[in-house]
Amino acid sequence: MKKVLSLMRQAIQKYDMISEGDKILVAVSGGKDSMVMLEGLHILKKFYPKEFDIGVICVDSGFEGSNFDIIKNFCEGKNINCHIEKTVIKEVVFEEMKEQNPCSLCSRMRRAALCNYAEKNNFNKLSLGHNRDDANETFIMNLMGNGKLECFEPKTSYDDRAITIIRPMIFVPEGLIYSACRRNNIPVMKKICPVDGKTKRENTKQLIEIISRNHPGFKDNIFSAIQSLEIYTSKEKENNI
Repeated sequence: MKKVLSLMRQAIQKYDMISEGDKILVAVSGGKDSMVMLEGLHILKKFYPKEFDIGVICVDSGFEGSNFDIIKNFCEGKNINCHIEKTVIKEVVFEEMKEQNPCSLCSRMRRAALCNYAEKNNFNKLSLGHNRDDANETFIMNLMGNGKLECFEPKTSYDDRAITIIRPMIFVPEGLIYSACRRNNIPVMKKICPVDGKTKRENTKQLIEIISRNHPGFKDNIFSAIQSLEIYTSKEKENNI
């Protein structure tokens, strides 16, 4: 976990993600990214110079076979409060709306459930497990689909909510996360989403892997472009003030 912790701390410090006295709600799906993020924040809490508290939330979308015992047991062993938020996401997305590309609507509904719970329970930060490869994929998806150079931000504040979203895993490559899970025996839940592996994001991931075989530095170059875009956007904002 040392490399993961180092990269998490770099991101947290660079983007000022954690302040003294923060109450952070950690969104945990049970996948490798969110489980490693939870482990990392739990360890950082012990020695980070700014004191903060964490709690865990799992969004139950209503899929058959959902079992959050792995997460609950993991949290119980670390004395972390874990809340399971039951929703009707599956019913709305797959049965009522019958979305052919359900990921966007599902994501919005999950985000709303997370933010609503956070506000009701006095959390001021919401921690999401997006990693470096997720950022690359989002950047390429926006470029191909919308013709825009865009990616999610490491730290995002809402105008209409008292919640700030942080992504402390933003510098951590997916391969390092797999390794951290194996070496530290971090449990991972089985994926139960019916469209898992059949999404535009999965197609983009495969495309990036194919290009990377002939251009080994491709992933690093994408992330460098995202970082450069971030600096450019910041300068634009400053120039327009």
